[in-house]
Order: sequence, then structure tokens, then C-alpha cells
Amino acid sequence: MQNNNFNKGIFLTAAGSFWWGLIGVIYFKYIAFAGHIEVVIHRSLWTTVMLLLTSFIFSKFKKIKKVFKNKKAIITLFFSGILIFTNWAVWIYAVTTDRVIDASFGYFIMPIISIFLGYSFFQELLTNKGKISVLIVIFTILYLIFSDFNSIPWVGLVVAFSWSFYNLLRKKINVETDIGLLVESLFILPVILIAFYIIVQNNLNDFDLSNPKLMFIFILAGPMTVIPLFLYVRGVELCGLGPTGMIFYITPTLQFLLGYFLYNEPLNNEKLISFIFIWIAVFIYLKDLYENK
Repeated sequence: MQNNNFNKGIFLTAAGSFWWGLIGVIYFKYIAFAGHIEVVIHRSLWTTVMLLLTSFIFSKFKKIKKVFKNKKAIITLFFSGILIFTNWAVWIYAVTTDRVIDASFGYFIMPIISIFLGYSFFQELLTNKGKISVLIVIFTILYLIFSDFNSIPWVGLVVAFSWSFYNLLRKKINVETDIGLLVESLFILPVILIAFYIIVQNNLNDFDLSNPKLMFIFILAGPMTVIPLFLYVRGVELCGLGPTGMIFYITPTLQFLLGYFLYNEPLNNEKLISFIFIWIAVFIYLKDLYENK
């Protein structure tokens, strides 16, 4: 049963990572004309709406009410909500300003932080080969920073740390994935509604009731966010921060390739070398993971 849960967790994480790395980038790049502020608003708003609908369909409001009575869970979800909103906002900023490769850099760093957090807070196993793969990635990231960035890569760092600590907080509480996402979204919702009101009042919105087709495209931001996030968070719950952290390399790899081949962002020799060595590290870690599970 334990192996079945582990394998299921790996599959769910891989599916969520693939969605983020390919489908999510293409979709949010498509609606980037609206500007990153309105895109963040729609992502947050329609995520909340979708979660409310699914909670109604699957009769989960009693469980939601129970969560609100749990002080520890509510406090944790408040802070995890801030982290996920920060991650969404910075990532969308990167996508809408032609910095997909910068965002992918952050997601390359994230699994290393997750492995460290899993080892530190949950005593998750890290073998000698696992440590070697971590060291390879750390040195590769340092090489990338010092050889390719003239300044601190803040986009990548914020993306990495916000997502890593989000996973940590979610793993520390026993709350169903979709219920936790809904509570987090409800904490964010008041800010989103105020921001939406402001841009509408100033006639800065692209979302308009007179354009149903465009409205529908923006509303898709809900499922585009909820589905992969649910898959990934559920994967973390089933097989741990370390394994899912390494599987997540699917996301930045696809983002990296999309940024270069589809969106014509620059790819120099330093980035290419770093990309190759990171995947070598991932292969070492995953091979060792399955040999020792």
C-alpha cells in the first residue's frame, strides 16, 4: 500500500509539473496582453469561484467549516495563501514580460530547497547519491548565477522560495488539498476584489461583459490553476517533499525550452551547460530514489 501511494504521488506530481511547464505557460502567455496585474486578478478570482463550485458539487462545506474551527490550520493556511499568491504574481509577471527562462531558473532552484526542508523538518531520507545530486545542482546554480546574471535574479529567487515554503506549510497540516486551496483563496479574495474594482473604475480592464469569448478565456484561469496545483500538492502529500521536488524539474525544463524555442528568449552557452548538468543530477537522484524505496 505504501509503494502504491508513493507511485501515485510520483504520477500526480509529474502530471501537475507537465501542466505547469507546458499548458500553463502557453495559456498565460496567450492572455499576457491584459497585463500582469489583471491576469493575477483573474487567476485568483476564478480559482476561488471554481473551488467554491467543486466544494458545492462534492458537498464539502461541512469539512470547510471544520477547518475554520481549527486555529492552527487557519493560521497556517493564511500564511500559505500569502505564499501562493506571491508565487502566482511573480510568475505571471515573468511570463507577461518575456522572462519565462528567469522563472524557470527559480523552479530549478526550488527542488533543492524542498529536499533540504524535507530533510530538516520531516527527516526525509537523503542517501549519499542523493547528496551528490544535490551538490551537483547547487554548484550548477552557482555557476549559472555568477556566469550569466549581472544582478541578483530576484524573479527566480522569489518563485523558488515562495513555492518551497508553501509546500512545507501545506505538508505540516492535515487538510484536504482542494479544501486548503479554497481557504487560501478566500483569504486572498478581498484584496483581489478591491484591485479588480480599481482597474474597472479606471477603465484599465480587458475583461468585459460585451465580449463573451474573451470572458470565457479569462475564466479558464481558474481550472488552469486549480487542476495542476491539486495534482502537485496531492503528490507532495503522498510521497514527500524530496521526491516530488526532483520530479518537479519537468516544469522548469519545459519552461526553459518554451522560452527559447517558442518565445525566442536568449539561451547562451552557460545556461545550456547548466541545463545539462542539472538533468544529470536529476537522473542520479531519481535512479537512487527507486533503488531505495
